[in-house]
Amino acid sequence: MSESVATYPAIEAPAWKSISNALAAVVLAVLFLSAGIWKITDPLGWEAKVIQLKVPGMFAMPLTLVLGSLEVFSGVLLLVPRFRRWGAWLSGILLVVFMAYVGINYTELTGADCSCFPWLKRAVGPGFFVGDAAMLLLSVIAGLWGIPSFSRRSAVLVLAAITVFAGASYGITIAKQTGLEAPASVMVDGKEYSLKSGRIYLFFYDPSCQHCKESAERMSKYKWAGGAKVLGVPTTLKQFAAQFLKDTAVVAPFTNDSDALRKVFEFGDPPFAVALEHGRQKAAFVDFSKTEPEAALKKMGWIE
Repeated sequence: MSESVATYPAIEAPAWKSISNALAAVVLAVLFLSAGIWKITDPLGWEAKVIQLKVPGMFAMPLTLVLGSLEVFSGVLLLVPRFRRWGAWLSGILLVVFMAYVGINYTELTGADCSCFPWLKRAVGPGFFVGDAAMLLLSVIAGLWGIPSFSRRSAVLVLAAITVFAGASYGITIAKQTGLEAPASVMVDGKEYSLKSGRIYLFFYDPSCQHCKESAERMSKYKWAGGAKVLGVPTTLKQFAAQFLKDTAVVAPFTNDSDALRKVFEFGDPPFAVALEHGRQKAAFVDFSKTEPEAALKKMGWIE
């Protein structure tokens, strides 16, 4: 038998319950739709945020797209009375999983940006749990006081449409990516190091260069944002590469694959740096004065 409204008997509920249910569902739907649409339409930016929350780079983009799609799906379900209970349970599950993840990693994540909504800045701390607990309460109200959900086929079609939209948005975003493309990976400590995930600041240096040393010492004080990571690239005297980073207080790995990188990013004498985003050059830096490249990186949102 096909699903229909007639499958379920009408449920009479007090007016205050119906109103509370509708209000809770609408408020929660707005929150989840804004969070999900933001992730789907800015997957690269959100990939960096996810990496900042200690998710491995290889999983960051898939998680961004899946999470964004599920949040939009939850929001749509919450707005439609016949789907509302499903939307409430799905949103509740997402909230509980996120709260559990943050709780398990609380020490490492304290102070990290966890702003899921475009207009609201949040950081991991006690207030995070209060806010998510309030949203969890809304999901309970929307679920318990709603009518039993029905029409699975229609709900699946909604999810399929959202998935197609997420995939198309990702494809368009990637197609718009410009700039020189770095090698897919380099070797770091005998292992492959991907240059395709998130933000990577390639710092080319000569361990015997005083200008490189001064630039690195200033760089060691940067507070990186958006999940940006530094990768040192010694251009000569590579046996002193690690000691240079230690002496300048730069906490970063280094690669000896400078030849492969210099085939793509051409420059004269170091210091030189390249800001990579998902494997493509977003900016290159040759000015290492007292105010640069700090000012440029701040403008790009790479450092605080």
